Amino acid sequence: MSDVTIYTKPTCPYCIAAKTLLRRKGVPFREISVEGDARGAAALAQRTGRRTVPQIFIGDLHVGGFDDLHALDMEGRLDDLLEQDAALS
Repeated sequence: MSDVTIYTKPTCPYCIAAKTLLRRKGVPFREISVEGDARGAAALAQRTGRRTVPQIFIGDLHVGGFDDLHALDMEGRLDDLLEQDAALS
């Protein structure tokens, strides 16, 4: 399984939903909170072009936020993406 990293804030409902989706699928992930971390949030925005959380990465691939993650799952592409990235590692 691929390395998944999710940038979050503790009370963000979309962050909670993204983590729930990943847990339901049995996907381990590394969570990085940017709550109160102005430098970390700025670096994330520079890296992704987005200022919102969650921001989700599968390996080095920026998937996007919860809506993007959910869409991949509904399209049946998330599992393939997780497995494909793991095969490249």
